[in-house]
Amino acid sequence: MKKGINIIRSTAVPLNIENVDTDQIIPARFLKATNREGFGKNLFRDWRYENDDESKPKKDFPLNNPVYKGKILVAAKNFGCGSSREHAAWAIKDAGFDVVVSSFFADIFKNNSLNNFLLPVTVSEKFLQKIFSVFDSNPSEELEVNLTSQTIKIISSGETESFDITHYKKTCLLNGYDDIDYLLSSKEDITKYELENKF
Repeated sequence: MKKGINIIRSTAVPLNIENVDTDQIIPARFLKATNREGFGKNLFRDWRYENDDESKPKKDFPLNNPVYKGKILVAAKNFGCGSSREHAAWAIKDAGFDVVVSSFFADIFKNNSLNNFLLPVTVSEKFLQKIFSVFDSNPSEELEVNLTSQTIKIISSGETESFDITHYKKTCLLNGYDDIDYLLSSKEDITKYELENKF
């Protein structure tokens, strides 16, 4: 069982690039390991360094800019497209992010994220652009993501938008449940149902 997610209030890292695919999130050459740890250091590897040299970080890339930090990654539309590698969600989570915000996620990436306690928050394109604009002006701005109320708020202005999530995945994230934990938490209800519905 992992630590649950509920209210996350944090600064954010804006990545205003559309159609970011999973090979850009975590390049294929780093997929050999099966342990979920250690992938964060190679998140956006080819975009972060010149010629794959860690001593030569690209200063204009947001993850290399010290003014941007926090537990929330804000991405442009169609984030996580491409191959189905679960390692993409592992890398983002291992890099310290708990939430990814975008106006559209690839379905497989979205499901992989939910299964790895990384909350994908889908907002309207208008609200997303408002977030990017706010962080362009003030990198120390904060967002608040409230899973219980299913809302995301820009703290300085109070502007809020709702987001969708299935009841099942919401329950899992709030309680830190994986699929097995969820079933175990329902053991009494399952037993009661079976006893009451014998055929």
